[in-house]
Amino acid sequence: MSQTVAVIKGDGIGPEIMDATLQVLDALECGLNYKFVDAGLVALEKHGTLIPQASLDAIEKYGIALKGPLTTPIGKGFSSINVQLRRHFDLYANVRPAVSFPGTRSHYDDIDMITVRENTEGAYLSDGQEMIDDGNTGISVIKVTRKGSERIVRYAFELAKQNGRKKVTAIHKANIIKTSSGLFLDVAREVASEYPEIEFQEMIVDNACMQLVMNPHQFDVVVTTNLFGDILSDLCAGLVGGLGLAPGANIGEKAAIFEAVHGSAPDIAGKKIANPCALLLAAAQMLDHFGMTVKGDAIRQGIRAVLENRRDMVTPDMGGTGTTDTFAQALVEHLKG
Repeated sequence: MSQTVAVIKGDGIGPEIMDATLQVLDALECGLNYKFVDAGLVALEKHGTLIPQASLDAIEKYGIALKGPLTTPIGKGFSSINVQLRRHFDLYANVRPAVSFPGTRSHYDDIDMITVRENTEGAYLSDGQEMIDDGNTGISVIKVTRKGSERIVRYAFELAKQNGRKKVTAIHKANIIKTSSGLFLDVAREVASEYPEIEFQEMIVDNACMQLVMNPHQFDVVVTTNLFGDILSDLCAGLVGGLGLAPGANIGEKAAIFEAVHGSAPDIAGKKIANPCALLLAAAQMLDHFGMTVKGDAIRQGIRAVLENRRDMVTPDMGGTGTTDTFAQALVEHLKG
């Protein structure tokens, strides 16, 4: 049975890394069909809007999207495209694995952890933001709900259970932000009590940042609120070599969007030197979501093999002399044996 995926190539380097990724997916013979839709600057130029209704309809129809990096114009009243997509489809769980790969510029070579970030509320709500006192005071409301906290913490524990993970750490600031962060922590404790087979740890966010740098191996699955998750997941990406190796899944009950979390890098667009690994790893997450875990693992193992053995085919940001296309070519050759 074939599965159709809504594909957003994205801006800047997006089309280059997406073409490489689709080439790899096709080589795996996953039975996927692609519905190409627009978003970002390309959509703005063609349709006068950053997210055309036709693109939203396609994602809703197929329930799955694979997305390259998008550019939101700075100023001019535009809000983040990614935030809009997450809210529109209620993609409440942002899942960001951080896994070490060989040959990368990182301080550690054995990291394997997952950040699960609440994606729809917290400090990123536009509700309640205002300027007062003649523009001298800015107000922003942090809203955390019991429902939002429970479903994200439960998602983290279920993810740990399904993947044989042993520990979940809830990261918070309940000692100072006693209402919103306090509610999140209270709910996390309640949910954790339902999973006695999984170790539960709670940690204040500033200490968590220090601990991640000093001893990241103590973490397995991390679950936290929106703003803290945004910051911590990038910190974790830095532990394994940067955003070029950072995929992200945005999961809801009726839809899921898989993406490279890095930017569109317009300064290198068209030069064919963009690292496709983040989007390839996002595609592997997508295959896991479909239940094709063997094929998803094949992508991850193939990336590892190319980084270890085909340095001439690897992009310059990872110390190679290759291009986006040669990386994809080397990966396809490995997968086809």
